[in-house]
Amino acid sequence: MKTLKTRHIHILLLPLAMLLLMGACKGAKLSTANEQLERGEFFDASKTYRKVYNKLTKREDRPLRGEVAYKLGTCYRRLNQAPQAAAAFQNAIRYEYPDSMTYYWLGRSLQADGQYAQALDAYTAFLRLCPDDELAKEGARGCRMAIQAKKAKKSRYVVKNAKIFNSRRADFAPMYLDKNFDQLFFTSTNEKNMGEHKSEITGMKKSDIYVSKKDEQGKWQRPEPVEGELNTDMDEGIVSFSPDGQTMYLTKARRSPTSNTSVEIYTSRRSDATWGAASKYEITADTLSAVGHPAVSPDGKYLYFTSDMPGGYGGKDIWRVAIGERIGSLENLGPQINTPGDEMFPYLRADTLLYFSSDGHPGFGGLDMFKATLNSTRDRWSVENLGLPMNSAGDDFGITFGPGESGFFSSNRGDRKGYDHIYSFELPELKVTISGWVMDKDEEPVPKAVIRIVGDDGSNQKEIARDDGSFSFKLGRGVKYVMMAGAKGYLNVKQEFVSDSAEEDADYAVDFILASISKPQVVENIFYDFDKATLRPESKQALDEMAQMLRDNPNVTIEMGSHTDRHGTDAYNEDLSDRRAKSVVDYLIAAGIAPDRLKWLGYGESRPKTVTKRINREFPQFPEGTTLNEEFVSTLSEADQEAADQINRRTEFQVTSIDYEMF
Repeated sequence: MKTLKTRHIHILLLPLAMLLLMGACKGAKLSTANEQLERGEFFDASKTYRKVYNKLTKREDRPLRGEVAYKLGTCYRRLNQAPQAAAAFQNAIRYEYPDSMTYYWLGRSLQADGQYAQALDAYTAFLRLCPDDELAKEGARGCRMAIQAKKAKKSRYVVKNAKIFNSRRADFAPMYLDKNFDQLFFTSTNEKNMGEHKSEITGMKKSDIYVSKKDEQGKWQRPEPVEGELNTDMDEGIVSFSPDGQTMYLTKARRSPTSNTSVEIYTSRRSDATWGAASKYEITADTLSAVGHPAVSPDGKYLYFTSDMPGGYGGKDIWRVAIGERIGSLENLGPQINTPGDEMFPYLRADTLLYFSSDGHPGFGGLDMFKATLNSTRDRWSVENLGLPMNSAGDDFGITFGPGESGFFSSNRGDRKGYDHIYSFELPELKVTISGWVMDKDEEPVPKAVIRIVGDDGSNQKEIARDDGSFSFKLGRGVKYVMMAGAKGYLNVKQEFVSDSAEEDADYAVDFILASISKPQVVENIFYDFDKATLRPESKQALDEMAQMLRDNPNVTIEMGSHTDRHGTDAYNEDLSDRRAKSVVDYLIAAGIAPDRLKWLGYGESRPKTVTKRINREFPQFPEGTTLNEEFVSTLSEADQEAADQINRRTEFQVTSIDYEMF
């Protein structure tokens, strides 16, 4: 049940003759409609105004027809029937109704119907008359935002009509009973409700509170009215619960033949599965202001609520009061939350995380849902529109969260009668992963390789690679990670990377090539000037990776060995390879590796390469296990001889110890 809205009206001066004409034309039907409108009986008033409007057919009735059209638009607006309201306000302008607010409410109605460009025109016309009106400025900003948002990518929220809860009337303001998330309460104007008469305000049955429960399979069951004495022939609804689920706070209509319709907060106690009769919850001595939409803080210390009581910022504001010590604890949440418009339906997910609905902050139309986060010094709220598809051109309000980023809210989106319905929402978990393989230098899986990944978000994961060497981890967004892979008999390898902060699925790929400590390991992509020991610039990356590997394995010492092909004398090849191996060691020392961890030796052509599985895959003409010595190479074609010589020309390292400075 939505609380009544008020708005300051700017009236242009009327010519005296027009005022006299309007007074003379008012009959009993119009006075009845005016009284119904004054009492907040919008449904009944709309029917009466429509009858009056249809009778005003003479030319001299035009000024009065404009007034009736404006008031009819007000009724439709309060019934959330945006298309009908927009048509009525357009008629008011057509008949030159002199209230400048007609343009404002036309803008609001068009915006609530998703006609953003036309709504922007109406706001612009109103701002020419009232250039300082903040609500109109916010409405115009909202229209521009909505026009841009339609072109942009929607948020990842998945929103669906929760048909199991919805009737043919209005169903809204869902709320979980407790953290078990297996009972959902909500407000409904279902035809099965208590009482014989329909509401003069909405034309529907007066609202009652319903509950749906999950069965043993976790499936929601058909909702039923709550058991006990809670529901009456009056309007009840919009509930919240104490953390223990034993006390319900609810909104209840206050109806009196001598005063306007308003609302108050009541409480009810639970006994087993039944709820007792509601009793009024006294917040202030103010009996004139509306007080509703209760929301208990997660710690049970505060009751947040909506009210138009004095001391606010206009329209309805969100307030809070200490539950155990109400006197003197009343507090308005301030201008970062509250605006000259209406802020309603608060929901506290944490003491620093507030959700609410507003038509005063820039939005897509009607009430939009917002998320407000309190900063670490607890002196400022940052407010964020939940965006599409959580919000729509209609009213979106009454959110409740279940497990994770899922839950329910209510909306009248797409309903021409303005009826509210309950929708489910879920933010699917992002699938951000990193996967790859742990292989040896011959591209064979490393048995029982262990991969660790540590993030600067505090995460720490460990996994043993599968038999084929593969592994996979789940990641967070925008996190810096350090990964280390290792296995018995192999050197560790470390890699670093940062996951993207974009809200989309991602799968990163990284492979680890581990070096065995029991046999020589070729260092790929080390190049020398022809017939010299000078390292070429393109060798830098491989050498830097070699230095990093030694840093990642600080207890290892190695011997760098350089090898030549079969061309040249033995003495020449040994000298050249020795100088080349020393060039690599010199580079590593310059990179910060301790000299006593490094040795070098030039082998010339004395140790030809034996073909491995990896070499065989690249050069299938060379059988696995074949030694590429001069006797074998000389039997090959010229092209294959060059390939064999290329394989033999290599730089390798061999681990010589694994206990450097361990003792």
